[in-house]
Amino acid sequence: MTVSLFDQFMSPTYLGIPLLALALALPWILFPAPGLRWLSNRLIALQSWFISRFTHQILIPVSPGGHNWALILASLMIFLITLNMLGLLPYTFTPTTQLSLNLGLAFPLWLATVLIGMRNQPTVALGHLLPEGTPTPLIPILIVIETISLFIRPLALGVRLTANLTAGHLLMQLTSSATFALLTMMPAAAILTTILLLLLTILELAVAMIQAYVFVLLLSLYLQENV
Repeated sequence: MTVSLFDQFMSPTYLGIPLLALALALPWILFPAPGLRWLSNRLIALQSWFISRFTHQILIPVSPGGHNWALILASLMIFLITLNMLGLLPYTFTPTTQLSLNLGLAFPLWLATVLIGMRNQPTVALGHLLPEGTPTPLIPILIVIETISLFIRPLALGVRLTANLTAGHLLMQLTSSATFALLTMMPAAAILTTILLLLLTILELAVAMIQAYVFVLLLSLYLQENV
């Protein structure tokens, strides 16, 4: 029976119980919570330094009204990085390869930024739908185009994260399958594919971190437009 390459992206189940919830809860167990006994702990110090630097970098272009989102954006960043990197371990599952999950993260957060703009500055928020200086005959067309581009943002967020992780995992699976196939027939070629697989793994680690950063960065840019 031929096994589809996309079977690795199916949501795993055990005794009929979906394991997606376990995969989503696992990252929070791995990160220690600060306490009185951890004040001088190096891991906590490194974790706090990373969160502080990331939050500062993300919120530089955002006005003070959007700084209330610092905790949400930092938590989302760490959550996505952990999910993406844990999915590279053997016998694991990457929840962020599921488009439904990514859209479930992107749509509510995008909608929250839009609602904040409509509540705090409705004139400015609606002004984004019509660029300044637009010729009068083009006004209806541009309003339709800008409205479509506004509503397509959460779809673009979810598809971007899903497509990049899926493509990387597929490429790694194809390369590893070629390595095992060439191991007995052409050992020299198998060595080359093994080196290629190692390089792809390093690249996928970088993609896992970069795509999580891009996801949160785009959300911060959407927030910037509405605060």
